[in-house]
Order: sequence, then structure tokens, then C-alpha cells
Amino acid sequence: MKKLLPLFSFFLSLSLTAQQRPKLVVGIVVDQMKTEYLYRFQSDFSENGFKRLMNEGYTFYNMHYNFLPTYTAPGHATIYTGTTPSMHGIVSNEWFSRKEGKEVYCTDDAAVKTIGNGSKDEGEMSPRNLQTTTITDELRLSTNFKGKVIGISIKDRGAILPAGHFANWAFWYSKTGNFISSTFYGEKLPDWVTDFNNQKTYMNYINKGWNLLKPTATYDESQPDDNPYEGKLYKVDKPVFPYDLKAMYDKNDAGVLRVTPFGNDYLADFAKLAIEKEALGKDNITDFLAVSFSSTDYVGHILGPRSIELQDTYLRLDNTIADFLNYLDKNVGKGNYLVFLTADHAGAENAQYLKDNKYEVTNVEPKEIRSNLKKFSIDTYGEDLVLNYSSFNLYFNKEKLKAKGLNLTTVKQAFKDFLMTQNHVKKVYTEEEILSNPGSDYYLNFIAKGYDVTQNGDLVILDKPGFIQYGPTGTSHGTTYSYDTHVPLIFYGWNIKKGESHDKKEITQIAPTLSQLLKITQPNATESKVLLEVFDK
Repeated sequence: MKKLLPLFSFFLSLSLTAQQRPKLVVGIVVDQMKTEYLYRFQSDFSENGFKRLMNEGYTFYNMHYNFLPTYTAPGHATIYTGTTPSMHGIVSNEWFSRKEGKEVYCTDDAAVKTIGNGSKDEGEMSPRNLQTTTITDELRLSTNFKGKVIGISIKDRGAILPAGHFANWAFWYSKTGNFISSTFYGEKLPDWVTDFNNQKTYMNYINKGWNLLKPTATYDESQPDDNPYEGKLYKVDKPVFPYDLKAMYDKNDAGVLRVTPFGNDYLADFAKLAIEKEALGKDNITDFLAVSFSSTDYVGHILGPRSIELQDTYLRLDNTIADFLNYLDKNVGKGNYLVFLTADHAGAENAQYLKDNKYEVTNVEPKEIRSNLKKFSIDTYGEDLVLNYSSFNLYFNKEKLKAKGLNLTTVKQAFKDFLMTQNHVKKVYTEEEILSNPGSDYYLNFIAKGYDVTQNGDLVILDKPGFIQYGPTGTSHGTTYSYDTHVPLIFYGWNIKKGESHDKKEITQIAPTLSQLLKITQPNATESKVLLEVFDK
């Protein structure tokens, strides 16, 4: 009996160790998902996808972003760092950097090379512009680099930023139909990725085409199939079902898959293979798989939030998630994995649709804003003093101001006064006002949290609610308003009780909450506020 006690103690210690952390964490980000979709499409969801997460997990129904701009790259970076663009430095998808004097894409890195069958522009990417650590970085550090971290997405930024600086791999989709990476992660793709690419199974989805998943009557939560607020996929005559994806592919490339729900399916196929081939969740050292579903964003941008196409995309994603959860149950073990699902931003209603229903708002093309700024500058100063306008930021050409003997403060005020005459503008803030933010202006707080003094503009524009800096069809996002900030958050699986919260929460709370759940160091610039509800037993 005495000989058995040490053996019993050994297995008990292994059991306790396993309980301290899940074997695998799966972070799911759905690009451009409004919390409303959980309600609007719920009656058409299966029992095993979104409903399973909500019925068995802990759902935060009032989660919000807390900065400007609500775009894909800063959204992903914020989820995983627990801080805002003012600290992590990813201030937009692309921006004009005052420090470098040029346009910067969030994950560009000329020091690395493409690996895999993708172009130079598609593959020269890394997280070097991300200035803080992520929850995935801290997991790598806390496990002495034994826990694996892999990020995957159709979009490069959706894979790279969540995976962090120390990831084993990040993979993203190329217009060639292949998943690619960069030499930041390794000298060549793993054999299993090459084998997957060589099978060209994306063609199965393209050859099948896109028709409705369910009978037409199911889609009564959406507008008619052909309505004036939809754009057109790859210049089809009408935005109606069925879509001949093969014809689109023949005239373009495999990038066609991105703008269909099958981009999500193909990504899920790849994710399951990554779990198998990289042996994720196979031991008691926690691994992390960051998955970002991007096709929802492409469909939303082109066709809008009330299109049948978007609803069909979510009904299909529901099935994809159900299948993925079943895969995790079988291959990692129910209770051994922790899932969280959220979104990188939400999305606005189509402005023309609102206007046609008697809400006096409209869309404003960014190129129109830039043209108006140029005209005002030439009329007032005889020269175009605007260096760049993008992501609600206006940058002045300081060399031209100096050459003309103009005072920057005076010029800022003149442009501010002009912008305030524009119908879409609610407020305009100068750099000085942003940096001296007293905290009493609710929307200025958003702008300050998204503002990096070396990268953002001399003026930042806050549009009026309902206005959208985009074209007349489809939709976009980016503002401080609830239609862009309000996203779902669900924790599910290992050590997560069933429940729900309707208290307002901030997106920066996700990463420190994960850190506390995993009992590891928090990301280095996090605000450290956690979601206490998931710790209550």
C-alpha cells in the first residue's frame, strides 16, 4: 500500500496540473459582427453553433469598443493586447505615419519574404508594427516557449496581430488559393500546409457556386434579394442568387472565395488540420489557436447588413462553428479546451436606406472630403496644404506651411472652422485637444484612446451619428457609435459556467481576463480590468 501512495500522488498532481489550465485556447474573431445578429438570426440558427455557445457558455451582450477607429487591424490588436491603439500602435488598417512620412500598412515588413505561393505584396508581413505584447505572447513566455501559438485567417492582419511576436506560425490566404506566411516565422511552410495547398480544395467550393442554404422564406429578417442598397459581387448583372463563382473565378482569381461564406468554411478546414498536424491540445502545456473569420466582413461591406447574402453567410457560419466545436470535442476533449468568440468591430446601417426611411443622414465619399479640403485650402491659402486625409485624420504639409510662413495653430483653426460647416461633421479635435483630454468629453475619450502622437493627424474628425464615410451601397464601420462598437463576447468550455451579462463591458477586458484564467502574466500594456463574471463559480 505504501508503494502505491507515491504513484497515486503522482497521478493526482498530474490531474491538478491539467485542471489549472486548458489544453487548448481557441480565440474566434468574426469580422464585422454586430451583437444584433445573435438576436436577429437566432430562430434560424441550429442548436449546435452560436446557440450552443450561448446556452452552455457565458455571454456578454453589451461588449463595446472604446476607441476610434473601429477597423479590423486595431480591433484584432486590442482584443489580444488588452489595450488601445494609443498604446499598441496599430491605429488603423493603413495610415499615414508622421514619423516615417509615408503610408504604412499595419503588418507590412520589408525585412521579411513571402513563403508559399503568394505575391511579394501578400507575404512580406509581420507583427513588427505592434508595439505591445499579446495574450499569445505571454502564453509563450509563461510556458517557456513550449506552448504553441498559431494564428490563421483569410486576412493577413487577422492572423498576424492575434498571434503576436512570438508565434510559431501565422498563415493567411493568398489570391492564388494557397495559405501563405513569411520568413518572420520560418524558412519554408510546414509540409502539411504545402500538402493542403496542393490539394486545391478551394475549387470544390468555387465549382459548387453559392445558392441559399435554406428556403427563401427563411430569410424574412432581411431585405429582398435584389434591393438598391446592395453592391455587386465581381460586377454581376444583379446581386441575386444563385452566384456562379466559377465564372467569377475564371475572370479573376481565387480571391473570389473571400467574398463568399465558403471563405469561412475553407479557413475552418485549415484550422482543423492545424490542430491535428501541430498536435495542438495534445498535452498539458496550453496551446493557442487564433482563428479570424473574415468573409463576413467582405460580404457586409459589399452587400450590406440587411442583405439575404449576409444572413446566408451567418447561417452557414453557424454550421461551420457547430462542426468545429464537434471537432474539438472529439480531438481535444470536451472540457479540455477554452473558446472565446468576439468581433473586431460591428457595422453601420446603409446610410441611404436610413435616409429613404426618413432619417436625414447620408454617405460621404472620402475622396469627396479630400476634394473639399483641397478646394478650401487653395481658395484660402493659394495652395493645397493637406498632406493626407485618411481614417478620420487630417495631416498638414508642415514644409509647405513653413515655406509660406504660416502658423500651424492658425491653419488648424481655419480648417476646423471649415470642417464644422460640413453637414456630416459633428466635432473636430486638434492634436492639442486630444493630448490634453480632460476625460469629460465621452467621444473625445474614444479619440484619445486611438491616438498615437507619432502616427496620427493634426486634426481628427468625428462624424455625426448615422453618417458613413463610404459609398452608396453596402456598409462600413470605423466610428465611435454603438452600431460600430457593439460586438458579442462569449466564453465557452474549460471552467466556464453558463450565464449572461448585460452590463456594459470594454473590449480591452478580454486579454487580462484570459491571463487570469490561464494564470499567466498579463500583456505588458493592458489596462488590467477583468470580466469578473467568468470567475464566479
